[in-house]
Amino acid sequence: MPETTVSTKPVALVTGGARGIGLGISLRLAEAGFDLAVCGRRAANDVADPVARMQATGASVLYCRADVADAGDRQAMLDAVRKRYGRLNVLVNNAGVAPAERADITEASEASFERVMKINLQGPYFLTQAAARWMIAQRQADEAFRGCVLFVSSVSATLASVNRGEYCLSKAGLAMAVQLWAVRLAPLDIPVYEIRPGVIATDMTAGVKDRYDALIGDGLTLQGRWGRPDDVGRAAAMLARGDLAYSTGQVILVDGGMTVGRL
Repeated sequence: MPETTVSTKPVALVTGGARGIGLGISLRLAEAGFDLAVCGRRAANDVADPVARMQATGASVLYCRADVADAGDRQAMLDAVRKRYGRLNVLVNNAGVAPAERADITEASEASFERVMKINLQGPYFLTQAAARWMIAQRQADEAFRGCVLFVSSVSATLASVNRGEYCLSKAGLAMAVQLWAVRLAPLDIPVYEIRPGVIATDMTAGVKDRYDALIGDGLTLQGRWGRPDDVGRAAAMLARGDLAYSTGQVILVDGGMTVGRL
């Protein structure tokens, strides 16, 4: 376990926070004055470079090797955050996976469904449960405490892709989780938000780059470019700072106008 260094800054935990969208979020939160805990499934040596980028902003960074789908890992991660910082102000549920193999819903396997749902939905839901208990206790002990929970979903929460149905269902489930936790935590003045990205350039989307290059070129998005992890990071920092403090339960679309209805 890390040595205790109780933080005087607000503390944010970002799951999957050392790569892709999660890294974009971590960097923006660090720049916004948060100390960080980030988790991932890679060994610490393999995330040394992104962690160094976060630390270069002046943030303290705790890396936890953890799988959000595993209850023991989730608890160990929160225990490590408590020991290192003594507080948790912001939880960013970002970690997620795509199906290992895209398959039409007439052929997709139960094993793939179970894997995606456990990582993308069950893990974040129960991590939020545990973090919320801690935030509630902090709020009850100190009326000045300010907390916030963010869920990173996807436009796939509402746009059907029949070759990755399990992914769409997991993101639709997250959208309801946001509503549930927003209702539950509102009496404690702990807002909960959904950030819903569109097509973002990450390692997850690298395998379909040519397809989406063509779609974007044909007008898939109003703003004719790929989204960047930093686009999502900016939205997360805005919410974590409290810039939309009277908007709990809301969806922040970061999709370049992809889901705007057009005739």
